[in-house]
Amino acid sequence: MHAQLEPVYAELLMRNAGEVEFHQAAFEVLESLGPVVDKHPQYADEGIIRRLCEPERQIIFRVPWVDDRGTVHVNRGFRVQFNSALGPYKGGLRFHPSVYLGIIKFLGFEQIFKNSLTGLPIGGGKGGSDFDPKGRSDGEIMRFCQSFITELARHIGEYVDVPAGDIGVGGREIGYMFGQYKRMTNRWESGVITGKGLDWGGSRVRTEATGYGTVYYLREMMRHQNADFDGMRCVVSGSGNVAIYAIEKVHALGGKVIAASDSAGYIVDEDGIDLEL
Repeated sequence: MHAQLEPVYAELLMRNAGEVEFHQAAFEVLESLGPVVDKHPQYADEGIIRRLCEPERQIIFRVPWVDDRGTVHVNRGFRVQFNSALGPYKGGLRFHPSVYLGIIKFLGFEQIFKNSLTGLPIGGGKGGSDFDPKGRSDGEIMRFCQSFITELARHIGEYVDVPAGDIGVGGREIGYMFGQYKRMTNRWESGVITGKGLDWGGSRVRTEATGYGTVYYLREMMRHQNADFDGMRCVVSGSGNVAIYAIEKVHALGGKVIAASDSAGYIVDEDGIDLEL
């Protein structure tokens, strides 16, 4: 790591003790910034990188909700608004039992750089809850989402912070949250949450965009090595929305995806994954 960045990393370790995921993300990012600091030493001298590594705001809140049997549950919600130097905070919401502040912080930190590469005026943030949607009914998920956004609503807005989906948060969950936000604010603020259905403010090709984009990006990298997808064997990690459309695009470009996976395991088909199946 660059000598000027080592004190920054040491400071992060002390300030964020126990947050392993954030430590790893910070190390990887700082390690890659050496050439940037050599070219622009003022970034380190004036504390810009040190400021970039500390979230502007970290929000933790309780999310009480009632299951179908009338039992009250309490989960924890998070939103880390990491950096708004370029524009409103932007990043997904993750519902998974593994979620805690360290994971949300690490995802929000990476989101700053991902969003800046788009060239759009958006900052970086991330959020979520330790709620597990698996095995829950539509009614339970609706009540949880409504409770979650009731608290988060005061911290978001199309010019403030724009959440989206992530693991455990798809079009259904986004719909429940957007509906509750609209009911609370009495405004059709379509830009406040992305990933909505087409009938209520969503974007066309949103469903395919991430999977297709991943493959387009890989194709450009391969071109630098004078290679292409024709005849290539490929493994896709995952089997959800992004993975499905990544597989579709690899096949369209002449490649063959032979494996996919999910949290329970993986499948291998040497003849190529049957996407329709």
